Amino acid sequence: MSRLPPSRRHLSAALRQGFTLVELIVCMAVIALLAALATPSLSALLERHRAITAEHALINHLQLARITAVTRRKPAVLCPSLDGWHCSGRNDWSIGWLVFVDHHGKRVPGDPADIVRGDNHPTSSKLRLISTRGRSSIRYLPDGRSTGSNLTISICSKDGAMLSQIIVNNAGRARSQRPKTPRPCVE
Repeated sequence: MSRLPPSRRHLSAALRQGFTLVELIVCMAVIALLAALATPSLSALLERHRAITAEHALINHLQLARITAVTRRKPAVLCPSLDGWHCSGRNDWSIGWLVFVDHHGKRVPGDPADIVRGDNHPTSSKLRLISTRGRSSIRYLPDGRSTGSNLTISICSKDGAMLSQIIVNNAGRARSQRPKTPRPCVE
């Protein structure tokens, strides 16, 4: 006869029961199946969120360059940069960005004090940001307009699918758009 009170005897018996090996294997198989089904949609969700984050970061830098030009009453430039000190001269914006005041109109920072902000690797390494051919920077005038033609920066996945685009018009305003159907990124 057990010396435990009746309420403790029932609890003790319940604690001694467990799962059998077969029950544990079936449970693990169900969990593995559910995880396998959820992984593709989860990776697509992560990719969309990375693209949205990159889009917001780039639009913030575009706005910073525009505001810098207006408030300082001098042209300001946003360009891709490898080191945060010099423009790369390429149309790959994935590497980093540089915002600076363009005192002399040469589209290069003349003095380290002209640099407003430099960011290295501001986006996910799983994305590529590519601008229109021939447009390796954007220059804002003191009235907020951008010079040259419209600039389009495409945010692409590593496999070449276009996730989003940022378009800057000649008035200096940036907007974003996302394709409704998947389409390839064009360099």
